[in-house]
Amino acid sequence: MPAITFIHSNGQSERVEASEGESAMLAATRSGLDGILAECGGNAMCATCHVYVDEAWLERLPAMEDGEDALLDGTAAERRANSRLSCQIKLSGEFDGLVLRLPERQV
Repeated sequence: MPAITFIHSNGQSERVEASEGESAMLAATRSGLDGILAECGGNAMCATCHVYVDEAWLERLPAMEDGEDALLDGTAAERRANSRLSCQIKLSGEFDGLVLRLPERQV
């Protein structure tokens, strides 16, 4: 079972246990994590699950698809080189220890 550390914009961190195959967004919302709204429920339509992937993990994630790339252009917080939508990060054991930083706002 992979665990993810979410770091809030104020520096507070929360560790969330995830199930194999679920998205980082689903693990966060299931755990009641503040900072990920997920208004579209993980359908890659709203960009309210925007995260910044820790640099140590960025190269280990699958490549971003065009739809995700386009949605990231409309995020409420600054888009950065390490921006991703957490609904598009599917988890497995190889992502145990993944670190995701939350932007100041999602809307």
